[in-house]
Amino acid sequence: MWGVRVADKGRVRRSIKQLQRIKTWQLVILLILAGFLSLTFLRLNNIGMVERRSAVQSADEAGNSDTIITRLYDLQRYVSAHMNTDMGKGVYLVASYKRDVQIAYTKASSDTNPNGNIYKKAQDVCAPKFTRWSEAYVQCTTSELAKYPAASNLVNAVNLPHADSYLYDYVSPLWSPDFAGWSVLVCIALILMIIARLISLVILRIILHQQYKSI
Repeated sequence: MWGVRVADKGRVRRSIKQLQRIKTWQLVILLILAGFLSLTFLRLNNIGMVERRSAVQSADEAGNSDTIITRLYDLQRYVSAHMNTDMGKGVYLVASYKRDVQIAYTKASSDTNPNGNIYKKAQDVCAPKFTRWSEAYVQCTTSELAKYPAASNLVNAVNLPHADSYLYDYVSPLWSPDFAGWSVLVCIALILMIIARLISLVILRIILHQQYKSI
């Protein structure tokens, strides 16, 4: 019986020595390096999204519908295939909406109106006040149009586009099989190895201590 206990103690010691061959500090250093790479790749993924979102906004300002569709497709394809590319509030086609609002008002206001093109008059008043489209810009235009008797029904008659249809937002995956994704998995694996190693050492030392007591 005593010989069996000695043999068990020897196996426990050998297990401890095998675990001690790989030092915890070595695993920690590997984790730090892997973490740095992971953060770098995640950052690059986000930068890629920002660049493509900016390309959409530039195309929107240029006003070429085919280019806008192409840039939106590029953005969607990139975001859906890369982690850490959350778009936040999405990308809003401000210039497209402003152009379509102007078209809607232009169609509603006719040159045959007794007051002339009342939309142009309203735009001449409101456009200098605003450097970009906003709800205040639309409200200003609506207020100016309402000043003309012939425009009594124009405000309600204008078929304005729905603002929500100009907002695009794509979902980023929680994990993607790219450099960022694999580097994150490496970090997780190293963390689990460190935890498992520490727990194993503690358990083996407790077993060894109990073996000493029983001899």
